[in-house]
Amino acid sequence: MPTDIDIAQQAHMRRIGEVAQEKLGIGDEHLEPFGYYKAKISLEYVDSLKDRPDGKLILVTAISPTPAGEGKTTTTVGSATR
Repeated sequence: MPTDIDIAQQAHMRRIGEVAQEKLGIGDEHLEPFGYYKAKISLEYVDSLKDRPDGKLILVTAISPTPAGEGKTTTTVGSATR
């Protein structure tokens, strides 16, 4: 059975602009990129969605150990609906 590390090493990351456009229809003009793989969405774009029904929000955050290997990896996932 493959380990988490094996699975992660086989993954192919895609640039956030490609994913935002292809999966969500969000154009580059609405993204503020932070590197190739993450971005903030402009508030103007968020405001343009006011007439749509409420969706679901999923928040994911993680903390990794220091370079010296201290600490444990912590992952928090929260979901909210209205």
